[in-house]
Amino acid sequence: MNYTDIKDKSLTELNELLKEKKVLLFELKAKLKTMQLTNTSELKAVKKDIARIQTAITAAK
Repeated sequence: MNYTDIKDKSLTELNELLKEKKVLLFELKAKLKTMQLTNTSELKAVKKDIARIQTAITAAK
């Protein structure tokens, strides 16, 4: 996910996307704790996506 994909979305879409990514991050962390996560780089990617979304929300305000 790139910032250019995110910046054109509305504020409500961004908030929904942020909520989905935070739930995904929670699930990935739970999988990591129970040793079910095989690709740990997913955590970093989701965190960066969350940061991009939050940047877009701040810019939209």
